[in-house]
Amino acid sequence: MSITKCQPLSGFRSPVWGLLPLLFLSFAACGDKAAYTPPPPPKVTVAQPLKRAVTDYLEFSGNTQAVNTVQLRARVEGYLEKVLFQDGDRVKKGQLLFLIQQNTYQAKLQQAQAEILSQKARLFHAQTELTRYSKLLKDKAASQIDVDQWQYERDAAKASVLSAEAQRDLAKLDLEYTRVTSPFDGRIDRTLKDPGNLVGAGESTVLAEVNQINPIYVYFNINERDLLRLMGGTRLSPDAASKKKLPLFFGLANEKGYPHQGRLDFAAISVTPTTGSLLLRGVSPNREGMIMPGLFARVRVPVAEDKAALVVPQQALGFDQQGSFILVVNGKNVVERRAVTTGTEVDGFRVVEEGLQGEEWVVVEGVIKAIPGRPVNPEKKELKAPPPKDEAASQKGLKRKAGS
Repeated sequence: MSITKCQPLSGFRSPVWGLLPLLFLSFAACGDKAAYTPPPPPKVTVAQPLKRAVTDYLEFSGNTQAVNTVQLRARVEGYLEKVLFQDGDRVKKGQLLFLIQQNTYQAKLQQAQAEILSQKARLFHAQTELTRYSKLLKDKAASQIDVDQWQYERDAAKASVLSAEAQRDLAKLDLEYTRVTSPFDGRIDRTLKDPGNLVGAGESTVLAEVNQINPIYVYFNINERDLLRLMGGTRLSPDAASKKKLPLFFGLANEKGYPHQGRLDFAAISVTPTTGSLLLRGVSPNREGMIMPGLFARVRVPVAEDKAALVVPQQALGFDQQGSFILVVNGKNVVERRAVTTGTEVDGFRVVEEGLQGEEWVVVEGVIKAIPGRPVNPEKKELKAPPPKDEAASQKGLKRKAGS
């Protein structure tokens, strides 16, 4: 078997150069097969707005405050003998918290009581002498001057008795002030003075602070526009609304929704000119003491009774420089941007006050893939509203109470 050697083509130094025209021809032949094919329209989920009865609310930002806050002070001078609580304890009204040195004030009380006895004895003697000299005056055995002198002594003794009794009462008060008690049920802060310190020397020394947090206040400000809206919806002035005990709801920073319920308790008498806002206050039960003073609170106040409204899922809403909008799919499966005016949030849904008629197909899932002016492949679904969270919680609480 013989092997024939390949000879290079004339005009080419290497076989590689002979393959180049063939490669260019193959690339040209495959050009039609690599033509760009547009991707299919993206799939999105659409649904019609849900119609349900909702209550119109106003939402505010506020903070919690204690109903009562008292600084316990040393009203008498003396050495602090005992501290009868642990820092941060819950205390009861009348509970003994601090004991200040008492022996000095017990001695002063005994001294005042002794002075009363002395002045009463003086009064008895003056009264006896006045009676005796008055009889002698009738028998012309004494002068009028003597009678007047003993009448003066009697009246002065009466005044001295009254003064001594007042000093006794003051001594009793000072002795009572050595016992510092809680003015109400609440929670006490850390002690500011340790036993052995001299307190009340020339000043009313602060010993500790007590807060009453059941119930608890929620303060918030309402601007002028919302105030007029609230007054128009309730047909009540702010002071009348506070007397009517209108309900309010609030939630803390780590809570979903507005799980705490209270009532409107107070409205300031005038709008602050610099801010154009009115201070309002609500009050809510806090039996477990879980709500502390100074916490941020999201407040919701109902404006009017239930009314029919269109709601869409919260994730269907978009926001840009032009405002709030919703993406809808028209009859040609093309996405359209629809500017809307939104209202309150209800159980994960947002009320749409303006911009929708109720028959539109709103993009509720895959919003990021829907681009206005471009076609999509819509999949229709029906929205279902979950039960209100407040009602579900209340029903759960009723069941637990019934079973306990």
